[in-house]
Amino acid sequence: MKILVVSDAWYPQINGVVNTITRTTTCLEALGHQVIMLTPDKFKTVPCPTYPEIRLSVFPKKGVKNFLDNQYFDAIHIATEGPLGIATRNYAIKKKLKFTTAFHTKFPDYIKARIGLPVSISYAFLRWFHKYSDAVLAPTASIIKELKYYRIANPVYWPRGVETEFFIPFSDRKHNKELVYLYVGRIAVEKNIEAFLSLDLEGRKIVVGKGPLLSKLKSAYPEAIFLGEKSKGELPEIYNSADVFVFPSRTDTFGLVLLEAMACGVPVAAFPVAAPIDVIGDSRAGFLSEDLSDAVKGALKIPREVARTHAKSYSWKEATRLFLQHHAEIKTN
Repeated sequence: MKILVVSDAWYPQINGVVNTITRTTTCLEALGHQVIMLTPDKFKTVPCPTYPEIRLSVFPKKGVKNFLDNQYFDAIHIATEGPLGIATRNYAIKKKLKFTTAFHTKFPDYIKARIGLPVSISYAFLRWFHKYSDAVLAPTASIIKELKYYRIANPVYWPRGVETEFFIPFSDRKHNKELVYLYVGRIAVEKNIEAFLSLDLEGRKIVVGKGPLLSKLKSAYPEAIFLGEKSKGELPEIYNSADVFVFPSRTDTFGLVLLEAMACGVPVAAFPVAAPIDVIGDSRAGFLSEDLSDAVKGALKIPREVARTHAKSYSWKEATRLFLQHHAEIKTN
């Protein structure tokens, strides 16, 4: 198939949306499909308010129309609800083209955390955006349930994977002299990182990533080690250095870093909320508790091979198969 993928999130951003699209595209192309990307690098952009690392396309309607006119696609997938996603959605509806959308980010919760806007307003926008989508691809059963609760049209299951040949346990890993607790991800208010940094734990707390909250957290928690943003190639060594991966977010829809950590043999400590509940499930590869300190203590007792074994059950090949299945069903309906 010739597949159009539209995303407002793209390089140089490093996040779950970009990683998911990149891995899915790689798998699709390996299967012989052609993927055409429509991303902000083709448009004039401005910094996103409160998050300047994200660039938003400015009035892309004409550019999107020029891009899409006189092209035929077997499938159209709109990954994000930003300016490019809206312009493509409106074009597809006007031309009576079938398309799918995705729910990667609980941005109603993010916006509420940043500016206090009630989630009901944001979910009203999401209902409008996804209304004519033939399928809303969602990463977990809990998110599907949540989308149905908010009356967002036709959510279907599209999981994630992990590169278990890249994220691996090191056979020569040495035991730490003092325990190491690790967080990897965006440094932003919606990630709830202070719930981790404020814990009274014996050992070292390491934070990897960048974001608008970085300088504030550095000042507030000088005992923590902030490594900044790291490349993909550096992450396996960092994961292997940790005894526990701490995931304090209550708003993530999946959390690819959970799989990366577990693939490296690192058990997870997290709150019992949507992403960890679905990703970890009853595997015993992590410990979930409303008391994050108890979750860390529980995770320390988990054998590293249990975490690794569970991560191996998540395959990008299987995730891509489901992505294709949803689009094939739409094409034949």
